[in-house]
This record gives sequence, C-alpha cells and structure tokens, in this order.
Amino acid sequence: MRSIRAAAVGAVTMSLALAASACGGGSSSGGSNDSPKTLTYWASNQGASIEVDKKVLQPELDKFEKQTGIKVKLEVVPWSDLLNRILTATTSGQGPDILNIGNTWSASLQATGALLPWNAENFGKIGGKDRFVDSALGSTGVQGQDPAAVPLYSMSYALYYNKKMFADAGITKPPATWDELVATGKKIAKGGKWGLGAEGSNLSNNIHQIFVLGKQHGADFFTADGKPDFTSDGAVAAVKQYVDLMAADKIIAPGNAEYAQNQSLSDFVKGKTSMVLWQTASATFKSMGMKDDEYGVAPAPVASGTPGTAQATNSMVAGINISVFKNTDNLDGAAKFVKFMTSDDEQKILNKAYGSIPPVKTAQTDPAFNSPTTSVLRDTLAKSASALPQVADESQFETAVGTAVKELFADAAAGRPVTTESVKAKLTKAQQQMPKK
Repeated sequence: MRSIRAAAVGAVTMSLALAASACGGGSSSGGSNDSPKTLTYWASNQGASIEVDKKVLQPELDKFEKQTGIKVKLEVVPWSDLLNRILTATTSGQGPDILNIGNTWSASLQATGALLPWNAENFGKIGGKDRFVDSALGSTGVQGQDPAAVPLYSMSYALYYNKKMFADAGITKPPATWDELVATGKKIAKGGKWGLGAEGSNLSNNIHQIFVLGKQHGADFFTADGKPDFTSDGAVAAVKQYVDLMAADKIIAPGNAEYAQNQSLSDFVKGKTSMVLWQTASATFKSMGMKDDEYGVAPAPVASGTPGTAQATNSMVAGINISVFKNTDNLDGAAKFVKFMTSDDEQKILNKAYGSIPPVKTAQTDPAFNSPTTSVLRDTLAKSASALPQVADESQFETAVGTAVKELFADAAAGRPVTTESVKAKLTKAQQQMPKK
C-alpha cells in the first residue's frame, strides 16, 4: 500500500472476524441493479493530497460517465480513516458501491463476507483473470478462495538515495547488502545529517519492513495453517535488525521514532537524510519539489546482495486493490467501472500519475514503466517480492506487531537498551493480543 494507513485501529479492527457477512451500498439481500445510473466510489489517498487525487481521478470518472451514462460520486478517504470507515460499512450497511483497499487487507476483509467474490464469471466481465500479474493476484485474498478484490495499482519497495549526499561523502554506488547500507549510513550520519529515514510510528510501514527482513531470516510470522508465530528466532532477529538501525547502528535519527506521516520523505527531499526504503516514492518527491535527477533508485538490500525469492526477498507485494460491496444496488455498473479502471488505457493514465506500476500485463509495455526508476520497481515485483500473509488476522497482526516495533523504536530513541530479550518480550505480548483460535 501507499502513504499513511491507520496508526491504530483498535477495537474496530479486532472485530473484523465478527463483522456482518453481507453489507454495503445496496440492499441487504446481496446486490441488485436498483440504481443503474449511479455509483459511489471510495478512493484511497494515493497522491500528495486529497485535492491532487481529485484532480487525477475526476476527469477519468467524467470519461466513464460519458461512455456509460453512469455518474460516479467520488470520495477520497485518507489512509488514517480508510480501514475504520470500511469496517464500519461492513457492519452498518452504509457504505459505497466500490472502494479501494490496501492489498494487505484483502484476506481480512474477505473474512467479513461483505465483498463481492471475484469468481470466473465476474473476472470474465472485466476481461479475464489472466490479464493480471501473478504477484498482484497473490494479494487479493486467501489462496484457494475466489479473490475479494482486483489489483489496481502495484508497488514495491526500493532504496532511494540522494545523489549529492552520496557524492559529498565519496560514495560511488548504492548499497546492495545490509552491511553496506549500515556502512554507507555511518559515513553520512554526522553534522545533523542522517543515513536512513524511517517511519517508526507508522504501524503498517513497520510491518512491511520487518516482514521482508523476516523472510530474509527464514520467518513468515504465521504458520502454514494461519496461526501467529511472532517469537521464532527469525522473527525476533528481523525486528531487532530493523530497530538496531537506530538503536545500535545509529544511522536513523531518534526523532524518526515519532514519524508516521511521511516525514522521512520530507527529510530526504530536504537533504537531511540520504536514504529511504519506500514504495513508489517518485510522485511524492516530485510534489515536494525534488527533481528526478537528484536521487537514484536501487533494489532494497538483501544479505547476499542479489535479490530473489525466499531469503533473498527484498519487498512485500505492495499495492492497491479495487473491491465491490456484495450488496451494491448497481452490480452491473460496478462491474463496468472495475473493467474501466483496469483497462489498458486507464491503467497507463492512473499509474503514470501515481508513479506506480500497472498490475495489468499489457499496460506495463508503456515506456513510462521502463524508466530507470520504474524498472527497478517492476523487476522487484516480478522477481523478488512476496505477499504478506493472506490470513484473516492480517490486520490484527499489523496492529499488534506494528505497535511492538513502534514501542521498540521509542525505547531506542530514549536510549533504553534494545536487546534480543526485550524484542522477544514485545513480540510475545503482541502474539497474546491476537484472536484465539
């Protein structure tokens, strides 16, 4: 996913598994075509602001209305509100017809039963399932079940580095391993400047980073049958390695422990921080006034220096999916809208605007997605990204473990020791907070 997501979703998130089974924008009986001329669409905040998103999306929605006669009422929902808004809609029945969801939420929201399943018939209405990249389809719901969503924007993590700061420090190439990243960061972390930026209070970003490090340490955070496994040696090592970038290596500024709203990107643009690990950041940098030639993009580090699968994973499969509430009162119109948004033309327009990668294979052939920046993201998605666990408790995982990492960053910022024992204690507490099976 992109940008900020809910820092704490509390009791509402914990009630996910108990949410009502079928609710949304239409009748409670499971969908109709009672309102064929209108649709309500909740879009996620992809751009630098909600106003930017409206400027990107409204012309496309007007185009859809001209083609189909269906008027789309747009609301761009901030990430800090989106999940809670969706969960409230699943229980109250007062929701949109169509909505964007972070792809890591797919399995959790699928478990509510509120979203339209994308079976072969429904995929047929939008051109077929085989139009989409496999890695993007892997984050649309529980394996073996009909997906709860369709991929819309694909993203992956990469290492963004400030070319001038590197040159000033005599660094000639971006780091490919974690040891190289730490060494590079230490060369720069002096005189009020720092090596690496982080969002220590952003629970989702914390999860993304430690999930990838977990894969590199041979840990998945869930067992094969979907049970939490937060305290394995690999999981503990992953969390400690990430927090130690501040606590022991001291290449992340202590103030980053409080960051949760893209402040690390602002520091990067201002030349306060030389590197950030981020998903699809170019559009945000541009909106902040940074020129494309002022930064470079490289694959995120792995221990071996060569990204790949399993312990060479260097990104989670990031992205945004589009879903339909199962009881929308414009089923046909909703299908037409998803087909429109995932058409080749719209995929090129929208993903260019947001700096993301189209999950539609044929749209990726556009030269815009083969630039030095976007090719790194595209290759990562195709070769070295792994989907976060597609389990019903994924949202609770983000809250519980993301909070544990946040608290460990707070300890590091305050100068309190971050030890293997303290990390394991935090993760044990997080596992105890998960729903009992």
